Amino acid sequence: MQATLNQTPTANRTHIGFFGKMNSGKSSLINALANQEISIVSEVSGTTTDPVKKSMEIHGIGPCVLVDTAGFDDIGELGEKRVELTKKAAEKTDIAVILFQDDDMEKEIGWYEFFKKMQTPVVAVINKTDILENVPKLKQRVEEQLHAPVLCLSARKREGIEELKNRLVEVSPSAAEKRFITGGLVSEGDTVLLVMPQDIQAPEGRLILPQVQTIRELLDKKCLVMSATTDKMEQALEAMAKPPKLIITDSQVYKTVYEKKPEESSLTSFSTLFAAYKGDIHYYVESAKKIEALTEDSKVLIAECCTHAPLKEDIGREKLPRFLRKRVGSGLGIDIVSGSDFPEDLSSYDLVIQCGACMFNRKYVMSRILQAKEQKVPMSNYGIVIAYLNGILDKITIPEE
Repeated sequence: MQATLNQTPTANRTHIGFFGKMNSGKSSLINALANQEISIVSEVSGTTTDPVKKSMEIHGIGPCVLVDTAGFDDIGELGEKRVELTKKAAEKTDIAVILFQDDDMEKEIGWYEFFKKMQTPVVAVINKTDILENVPKLKQRVEEQLHAPVLCLSARKREGIEELKNRLVEVSPSAAEKRFITGGLVSEGDTVLLVMPQDIQAPEGRLILPQVQTIRELLDKKCLVMSATTDKMEQALEAMAKPPKLIITDSQVYKTVYEKKPEESSLTSFSTLFAAYKGDIHYYVESAKKIEALTEDSKVLIAECCTHAPLKEDIGREKLPRFLRKRVGSGLGIDIVSGSDFPEDLSSYDLVIQCGACMFNRKYVMSRILQAKEQKVPMSNYGIVIAYLNGILDKITIPEE
């Protein structure tokens, strides 16, 4: 993924998902909200198949993604696959808009309860007020079921769209809840050294997304930033007037950098920073300790977020499995999944190891963690596990969430 400093990656945008039955008006509502023809609007049921996404800005929310989904009452073999994609979209949703259209609202209530369990804000909407009958009665019934207010609007006539925007702003995370990749580890004027190996895994001509995002944040914090490859780390330290307050490196060279770092400098990795930024770092740390209980009869799931074509010495597909089997034994079972592929049933695994998740939003990562916790399966992260395997987990800097 090519990322420049003036772009907001999709994973960092507020995901606003629209959910409802077929022909409930999700697509027309998104088009009205975006003031563009984003989704196909048709009277034919099942027009929306794969989730349709539109990146835009909403004043009061900032960069966001509107996600149009297939109707959750879709039927047939293809319909079941569409509903599965809708469920995947729901796991990534920061704000859910649920459309109600008739007295049969069992499915809508089920999805409402799902989002409440996920601690996802929900905006309940009745669309098509220009053609629906008994809207006041329907509104009353929905509000009695949800114990929450319901917006009535007409996307076709653009009635109630501003009220919907205002409601989305009201339930969106506030600026006070904004998360930082580096947390409170550094502040204005602090020096930071980035040690970034540019090996075969590094994309030619650019930096990987976590590095780009971290550098941008450090510049925004007005830190003094210096970058070097692993082999030039000592020269970089010599060029600095004093040891840097923080050194950030790639997890795969954690041990090498730790052995060379000044005693005064704190050390962390991009993956460790993203463990706190995107996930539950305390659960990751406790789960990493479960490695000691692994045997050759155990089974580990490694979950990558991106779907890049793996190269030689890939961290998730080659290096991490090799580190684990060296520690536990060659018989250790390891499964690897990528992208949105993630088993619903984790009970066969003794440990799940998630990558830094730079390509996913925090909501999706936290949904995976909740799934692991509910099934009582330990879940950790590349950077935390590698630090543990190198015996330096208690020596690196763990940012607070």
